[in-house]
Amino acid sequence: MESISVFDMLKIGVGPSSSHTLGPWRAANLWIKRLQRLEQFTGIASVRVQLYGSLSLTGKGHATDIAVVMGLMGTDPVTYPIENIQTEIDKLKETGILLLNSEKKIPFSFKEDIKFNRKFLEFHPNGITFEATLRNGAKRSATYYSIGGGFVVQKERNRAKRQKEKFSSFPYPTENAAQILEFCTQNNLSVSEMVYKNELSLRDPERIDEKLKAIWEVMLDSMYVGCHTEGILPGGLNVRRRAYDTHEKLKGDTPYTN
Repeated sequence: MESISVFDMLKIGVGPSSSHTLGPWRAANLWIKRLQRLEQFTGIASVRVQLYGSLSLTGKGHATDIAVVMGLMGTDPVTYPIENIQTEIDKLKETGILLLNSEKKIPFSFKEDIKFNRKFLEFHPNGITFEATLRNGAKRSATYYSIGGGFVVQKERNRAKRQKEKFSSFPYPTENAAQILEFCTQNNLSVSEMVYKNELSLRDPERIDEKLKAIWEVMLDSMYVGCHTEGILPGGLNVRRRAYDTHEKLKGDTPYTN
């Protein structure tokens, strides 16, 4: 079974959905890297994206199309300032030019080059296919699946063997909850203690603390924005923001500062 780190699951990334926003963004990043590795990137004349199943049916509400485009631009879903996204999208719609991986200009249209297909691919409901036409007329394509939590795979799962080898050093390798409880009982450990010992085989304590603090800071920032932003959530579903109203009711007349 493919092993993962705590930081593979508890990750920083763009929203609103890990499977419908973060995953497609990362899939686009991976496809660009694949084309570069195969030395086909410089020959690209145009690209087209096919969204399937759930990515298609709920893609507009989850900004899947926007996430894909940002990924094609080569931006990082972890570090890219979300307040700049709309500016980039507006510029693309106005000019009809996509800066592929932030370096190569190609023509691009949201309407013509991103297709929402109601069909479900067999391997997983969240399928996305990237298609490139090269200057010599050749076609190149690859299909990815956004399986949840920001994880992206291809049907071949080439990464699984490498991941298994990477995590072979775990002192407590587990594949299910029963094994976790067994290790904890045998070694008089809590679940968090057991997980921490596994993480120590991947990185030193200082790095673990650094990554946890970064996640905590993002959580605090997200909560602050939610509690201080009124109105309707983006996405076109006309859903009212609730955190602001809840915060105001809880705060009442209590003096409050930032």
